[in-house]
Amino acid sequence: MENQIKQKLNRELNGSQEKLPIKIVQFGGGNFMRGFTDYVIYKLNKEAGFNAGIVNVQPTAGGSVHKLEEQDNLYTLFSRGIKKGEIIDTKQVISAIQKSINPYTNYDEFLALAKEEELEFIFSNTTETGIAYDQSENDYTGPHKNFPAKLTVLLHERFKHFNGAKDKGLRIIPCELIEDNAFTLKKIILQYAQLWNLEDDFAQWIEQCNYFHNTLVDRIVPGYPKDDVESYEDQLDYEDQMMVVSETFLLFVIQDVANLKERIPFDKINEQILVVDDIKPYRLRKVRILNGGHTLMLAPAILSGKETVKESIDDQFIGQFLNETIFNEVNPTLGLDENELKDFAEEVFDRFRNPFIKHYQASIALYFVSKFKVRILPSLLGYVEINKKLPLNLTFSLASLIRFYQGSFGEKTLPLNDEESIINRFKEIWKNEEYEKVAELALSETTFWDTDLTEIDGLTSAVAKALSEIDHHDMETAYHNFIQFYS
Repeated sequence: MENQIKQKLNRELNGSQEKLPIKIVQFGGGNFMRGFTDYVIYKLNKEAGFNAGIVNVQPTAGGSVHKLEEQDNLYTLFSRGIKKGEIIDTKQVISAIQKSINPYTNYDEFLALAKEEELEFIFSNTTETGIAYDQSENDYTGPHKNFPAKLTVLLHERFKHFNGAKDKGLRIIPCELIEDNAFTLKKIILQYAQLWNLEDDFAQWIEQCNYFHNTLVDRIVPGYPKDDVESYEDQLDYEDQMMVVSETFLLFVIQDVANLKERIPFDKINEQILVVDDIKPYRLRKVRILNGGHTLMLAPAILSGKETVKESIDDQFIGQFLNETIFNEVNPTLGLDENELKDFAEEVFDRFRNPFIKHYQASIALYFVSKFKVRILPSLLGYVEINKKLPLNLTFSLASLIRFYQGSFGEKTLPLNDEESIINRFKEIWKNEEYEKVAELALSETTFWDTDLTEIDGLTSAVAKALSEIDHHDMETAYHNFIQFYS
C-alpha cells in the first residue's frame, strides 16, 4: 500500500532485545563512529561472542543522541562499494549501542558511567580538533565542552569509586585523525589533572593502570543519504532517521599495548583490523598511496576535464597514469612488503571506482600545494635518491600542479582554493612567459616545498618541457610527448 505509515525502528520490532554489559564508553556518535567503530563492535558481538555494550556520550551540546534514543539506539548501516571488481551492496541493523547520554542535560548519568564494573574501553571520534587542551576549562565541576576534560573527570570518578584499583583502569582507543592520537590525549589528561590539583596518586594510576593505543582509521562514511533518501527508505519496512551509508572498505590499525588481542578478538572477524607494535608504516602507506593517489592525479585529471575521482580513474589515460605512477614510482620508495603494497593499492583503486560515492576533484584541490608537499614530494625525492634519475610521472604531476595554479585552462576557470599568499605568488610566477623561468621560480619557492627543488638535477628543465607540452597539446598527448622525449 502506497504511503503506508511505517513504525519507527525499535528493539522489539528488530528482535534485538538482548541486554549487553557496558564495556565501552564512546565519545562521539556521529556518522563515522556509527559506520566504523560501532559496526566493528556489533560484528564482534555477533561473530566472536565479544558480548560488549556501548554507551554513546554526546560530544557537543547541539548533538542528536535523542534521535538514537527514540529508536532504541538502533540504526541501519548500508555498506556500498567495490571489492576486487565486484559490487557490494548490503544493509544491517547495528545494535551494539545500549544507551545514549547527553552530559549537558544528564550530567549525573554521565558520571555514573565511572561505576560500571565491566567498563574496559574508551573509543572516541571528536574530529581532529577534539583532542586539544583548553585552559579555560579550569574548574573540575562539569559539564565540560572539551572532550579530554570530560574524559579526565570520568577517569577520576572511576579512580575514586574503585579506590585506585589497578584492574579498573581503562584502555583508551581514540579514532581522531591526528598522529599519536592516544599519546596526545594522555598528555592532555595529565595536564587537566595538574590544572585541577587532582591527587598525585591519580596521575600515577593514569600512567600505570590505563593503556593508551594510538590508531589509524580509514573508511569513507558519507552518513545520512539526504540527497537520495527515498531510495534508501524504500529498502526498509520501518522508519529510520539515523541510517548511515559507508563504503565497504575498512582499515583499523591499533598500536598494541599490554596484549590488546587478548581483550578484543579482532582476529575472529573478517575485517582489516591490525594490532601492531608500530603503526607508522601503515600511516606512511595510507598517506603515500591513498591520499597520494588522489593528489598526484588531481591536476592531470582536472586539466583533462574530469570532475570526479571515479570519472578520472575510469578514464583510460588518467587511470593508467595513476596505476603506473603508484606501482612504478611510489611503492618502490616505501620500503614495505611488495605484495602488501600491491594489495593495498588495488583496494585503493577499487575505492576510487566506487559508484556510490561522488568525490569531486575540486574538493581535493583544497590546499593543493601543502598536500603535494606532504603526500607526493617524499616519493619524488625518494625515487631520485634510490634511482639517481627523475620519476617521470611524478615530475609530470608536479608540472601539472604548477600549470593548474595559472588559474585557467583554455576557457575553463580552475578551482584554486589555497592560502592567498600561495595563489598570489603563483600569479607573480606566471607573469613570466618562458617556461624555464616559470619552472625555476616555482621549484625554488621554499615557502611551497620547504626545500629548493631546483637543486634536483634535471628537474627544472623537465618541468619546463612538461609545461610547454601541456600548453600546446591535450593532456594525454602532452604526457606521451613528455615521456617519449625522456625515454
